[in-house]
Amino acid sequence: MSNGTAGDLIRAPIRAGTWTSHTSGLSRDLVQGNVVILPQALATDFLRYCQRNPKPCPLLAVSEPGDPMLPALGRDIDIRSDVPRYRVWRNGELVDEPSNIAALWQDDLVTFVIGCSFSFEQALLDSGIPLRHVEQQRNVAMYRTNIATNAAGPFNGPMVVTMRPMKATDAIRAIQITSRFPNVHGAPVHIGSPSLIGIDDLSQPHYGDPVEVKADELPVFWACGVTPQAAITQARPEFCITHAPGAMLITDLLNHQLASF
Repeated sequence: MSNGTAGDLIRAPIRAGTWTSHTSGLSRDLVQGNVVILPQALATDFLRYCQRNPKPCPLLAVSEPGDPMLPALGRDIDIRSDVPRYRVWRNGELVDEPSNIAALWQDDLVTFVIGCSFSFEQALLDSGIPLRHVEQQRNVAMYRTNIATNAAGPFNGPMVVTMRPMKATDAIRAIQITSRFPNVHGAPVHIGSPSLIGIDDLSQPHYGDPVEVKADELPVFWACGVTPQAAITQARPEFCITHAPGAMLITDLLNHQLASF
């Protein structure tokens, strides 16, 4: 392993298999990414899916076919070992959640890394906006919605969102702050009544951990990079690998580098 970068130090226990949990709050300075790995035959369709749905699927990097390294995101990143927990899909069905995919690697696999809302959380915290899931050391709550994405080839399905409870004044500031981060989902897609976007029960997230929404708070919803996993269940590719929700790839990029001023 190369020495010296903050990303190397954080990825070391992940690569060794000793950290296999979610990465929320694990590194507030470094950009985190959602991961989708597909055979080259499906890569063009998935690239178009991301381009048509930039809010939930903002692309940070795309690998060369068969190359497990991602030099645009870090000089020593190996996608086969540097995600805490993967998901292996066959024909649209989840079949395994390993912590290393070296044995599954193929010469035609293309890796897509998609921006993650964990990357704008540092800016929210620096502005004094509390984040309950970070305080409680939980994964962020994620929900499938009734918001349809734009199809490309076999890929389509509902948008997945993350939810963070906030007081109204904090929610307004959060909109202003996250609008500066379009590469990691940007501003919220919805604030307030969850039923309007098809969420029946906030205490039962589809992914991640539930957090309380207090009487003086609003649920604030951002587009989420787990959206491709909903699309994968629709597309039913013969073989595909993703990250486990909340278990992100930590890069060498700094969050402030993604901000637009």
